[in-house]
Amino acid sequence: MAFKHLPATVTIDAKPYAYSFPPRHTALVIIDMQRDFLLPTGFGEIQGGDLKAVNECISPTKALLDLFRSVGMQVLHTREGHVPDLSDCPSSKLVRQAAAPGNTQHGLIIGDKGEMGRLLTRGEYGHDIISELKPLRREVVIDKPGKGSFWSTDLMEKLRARAITHLIVTGVTTECCVANTIREANDRGFECCGIVEATAGYNASFKNCTLDMLHWSQGLFAFVSHLQPLLDALLPYKIEPAISTPSAWDGDLRVEALAEGYRKGLSPVTVMKQLYEKIEAYYQVDPAIWIHLLSRETILEAASNLLTRFPDPLDLPPLFGVPFSVKDSIDVAGLPTTAACPPLASIPTASAAVCQKVIDQGAILIGKANMDQLAAGMTGCRSPFGIPRSAFSKEFISGGSSSGSAASVGAKLVSFSLATDTGGSVRVPASFNGIVGFKPTRGTVSFQGVLPACLSHDCCGFMAHTVEDVRTVWQVCEGFDPDDRYAKGSPPIPRHVNSIGPQRDAFQFGVPPPEALAVCSPVYREMFHKAVGTLQGIGGKLVEVEWAPFEEAGKLLFGGTFVSERMASLPDGWLEENRKHLLPIVQTFYDSFVSRNSTAVQAFRDLQAKAMYTRQAETIFKPGPNGIDVLVVPSAPTHWSVEQVLADPVKTSSALGTFSNFANVLDMNGIAVPAGTYSIEGSGAAPLPFGVTLLGSSRTDGIVLEIARRFEAAQR
Repeated sequence: MAFKHLPATVTIDAKPYAYSFPPRHTALVIIDMQRDFLLPTGFGEIQGGDLKAVNECISPTKALLDLFRSVGMQVLHTREGHVPDLSDCPSSKLVRQAAAPGNTQHGLIIGDKGEMGRLLTRGEYGHDIISELKPLRREVVIDKPGKGSFWSTDLMEKLRARAITHLIVTGVTTECCVANTIREANDRGFECCGIVEATAGYNASFKNCTLDMLHWSQGLFAFVSHLQPLLDALLPYKIEPAISTPSAWDGDLRVEALAEGYRKGLSPVTVMKQLYEKIEAYYQVDPAIWIHLLSRETILEAASNLLTRFPDPLDLPPLFGVPFSVKDSIDVAGLPTTAACPPLASIPTASAAVCQKVIDQGAILIGKANMDQLAAGMTGCRSPFGIPRSAFSKEFISGGSSSGSAASVGAKLVSFSLATDTGGSVRVPASFNGIVGFKPTRGTVSFQGVLPACLSHDCCGFMAHTVEDVRTVWQVCEGFDPDDRYAKGSPPIPRHVNSIGPQRDAFQFGVPPPEALAVCSPVYREMFHKAVGTLQGIGGKLVEVEWAPFEEAGKLLFGGTFVSERMASLPDGWLEENRKHLLPIVQTFYDSFVSRNSTAVQAFRDLQAKAMYTRQAETIFKPGPNGIDVLVVPSAPTHWSVEQVLADPVKTSSALGTFSNFANVLDMNGIAVPAGTYSIEGSGAAPLPFGVTLLGSSRTDGIVLEIARRFEAAQR
């Protein structure tokens, strides 16, 4: 979303006193504006509701919806309803009203057949939102089984992921679902404001009483305001539709910048033509980025097809016309998946789930990126397709195993790349290319259609130019996939939101102790201390943490039996049969752990150790005076040159995982963020990027992303 044109804070008249909200962190939530509640013969009318009363809020809600869209602010919709077998519907909800003595009104209940389909049942015509308020492709729709919007939904996760702290609430009915949602949001720390004209109920006399209860006692639950003050406050920031078509593209590949260009009439065909020229020219600088680059004709055809698929410029998907690359261990239908081992290539008939999701949302594939063979390494120097170099200097490594992915983004050839991370393979190369690399909590993004390394520790990850860009791509891709055996289902109870007051910008973070940082090069230690100062400057409080659980967990990934899982994903006898196809260093890598002859007893001991370290880490992240929100580490201890890696490939690769390997073992999420550049004295080399990684406990991705965004902004 674009927020640059909006003020930091907007204030409107309200009860019990003026309501202030930050547009970047505010969403419009439209509650249950469904046909079943608003149209004749629907569930609401069957309940005895006054349709005239609820229909009066449609026009005000639409006015507010149109304005939120035009200023670029977040919008979410909810729909109340149940799965077709009603397994998520409490019996009391079905029986109570119908069982009332003398009942003559409730002849039909939830799930019964009505004129618009089964009442309050998902997938039926009556369950959907009225056409006047139809959600756009980029807007979130929450299907809820209850009257409140947080119970048994992922609304809290969606709001956290978007860094939302304030809610403008509208919809139906005031006395039921609107009030319930506001009260639930209040318990979770959100600052809510209900809009009088844009909410309504079936009994007009209940509406004012309900709104009065919300703001009673100096704002016990929420604020209440009228429509016009809000319209007046936001109208000056409305983005007018384009009146002309830009003839050229300025080269800015950020997702937000491309979206703005397309809103103004820029064509994705124009962007792809210019971009392909740059890609061809960069091939002379670094010919090792791509394993399979799509042809100019294929890319231009994809861009042209977008104009047919999405003809409405006001309703474009979030990744419309956004170019991306894919690590070559991720399936793309019709293209070889080689994992940098051509003799073992296969051509899938379907794309990996994560790849298909971004294509469905308008992204344009540019090609499949180079990688360390079979994802066996952290340097990016283990591929028969050549050695990708850092976008900052051809003398230095891009990092691995997602080497080509990072270089393609760092060289500004694509907006983002889909990659994988088992022990730091997104975070380390992102840091070496001066870009952002995000490893979400494992199991929150489907791994289906991806060649595994250590399947129980693997996860998909994203590289992009900014934190907001990786947030956008992640939001498109995240979600439960029942076909992924390691997918995570319902989220745990999350931390509350601090929406106002001194706690709003405060957070606690830990860092490795001096003895752990001693492995870093002197310039890396210096840069890291500067980054710590920046975090303190944006409200972070440094808290001492116990480092042992992280250090010991990191040793488990490659020093214990877990690395043997690489063989578990392969057929018996695979290594001997295919040894001739592997690079010598990759052969050595596989031989090193096969020769250990690990036993089941050792594997179980490692699993028990993992569980113990995970529990210890959870305690460190537990809220409280000594708990932390994020752990901050250097993304790597140093940045090796290609020459240094080739001289000692085993030691250099192992060292790069010092501050990254433990995250996957401990089920953490992490985001690598640029933190300045430095020069190597007397080398004559170009300045190199430095980066830090912010790590959070499982399912705190949204919290970590927002702290990372603030850190990124402070760097500017």
